[in-house]
Amino acid sequence: MKDANLSQRQLQGLFLPFLLLGIYLYLLPTQTRAQALNFPTQHAGISIGNSKVFSGIRFNFRDRDVNKITGLNFTLWHSNQNKQAQVNGISVGVLPTAGYLRGINVGILGVAGEQEVRGLTLGLLGGGSGDKLCGLGIGGLGMGSGGELRGIFLGGLGVGSGGDIKGIVMGGLGAGSGGNMSGLVIAGLGAGASGDLNGLSIALLGTGAGEDLKGISIAGLGTGAGKEATGFLFGGLGAGAGEKLTGIALGGLGAGAPHIEGIAIGGFAAGGFEVQGANLAVGWVKISDGGYLKGFSMAAFNQIKGDLNGLSLGIFNYTRHLNGIQIGVINYVKDNPAPFKILPIMNIHFD
Repeated sequence: MKDANLSQRQLQGLFLPFLLLGIYLYLLPTQTRAQALNFPTQHAGISIGNSKVFSGIRFNFRDRDVNKITGLNFTLWHSNQNKQAQVNGISVGVLPTAGYLRGINVGILGVAGEQEVRGLTLGLLGGGSGDKLCGLGIGGLGMGSGGELRGIFLGGLGVGSGGDIKGIVMGGLGAGSGGNMSGLVIAGLGAGASGDLNGLSIALLGTGAGEDLKGISIAGLGTGAGKEATGFLFGGLGAGAGEKLTGIALGGLGAGAPHIEGIAIGGFAAGGFEVQGANLAVGWVKISDGGYLKGFSMAAFNQIKGDLNGLSLGIFNYTRHLNGIQIGVINYVKDNPAPFKILPIMNIHFD
């Protein structure tokens, strides 16, 4: 117990002088504050104050117009006048700020880089960069970048980027990219990219891509792509693509795409326009006007408003043109001659 109290007193004894020194330096006139106490040399060793170019261990209250620091940089407070500075090594403070932060960056509140943050970044609230954020980052609330984000990032609420994301990102609520997102994405509520989404994406509510989706996408409610989806999609309610699905799509209520090469399975409905593969649903499979299904269709009601080339299995099977077999209670082929348009049990026609 005595040792613990002694250690606490020692820490307090170390912190208080630096705090008082920082306040003293901050209260000095601007011209004086621009100077620094450096030893044993002007540009290397130990620096106390606003040294502009230095290598070694450096302490300052608030950085201003710094050029390049290499080593350990302790800065007590955030600065808006340090946008071109380069800090290589270890940056520690309440809110370390520079143009470029490379190495280990630890902020009691957060870490901010005007241009680039690279390396290990830890912020109680969060960390971010105006352009690039690379490496390993953990933010109590979030991690973000105005441009590219690459590496492994965890945000209590979310992780996001205005550009591309590559790597592993986990957000308590969400994860998103204004460009493409590739890798492993896990989000409490939703994950998405305005461009392509590639890799494995998992979210409680939804996952999606504004353009193409490639890989495995799993969501509690829905998953989909604005253009093409390739791989495996699972949505608690729905799964699909705006243009083409290649692979397997499984939706609790529905699954489909205009063009399908693979399997679409819907709890209630599945469908498309041009399908090569299989459409499976409990209730309804629909092929839109003028489309076709080449393969297998199974549902209570198979509504092929075009060509069926293959097998249709259900209670009521409907197709305009058949090149294959229908099996069900009622089987209707519009193009068949009158006696064979509607048949029970089975209807067959081969071109």
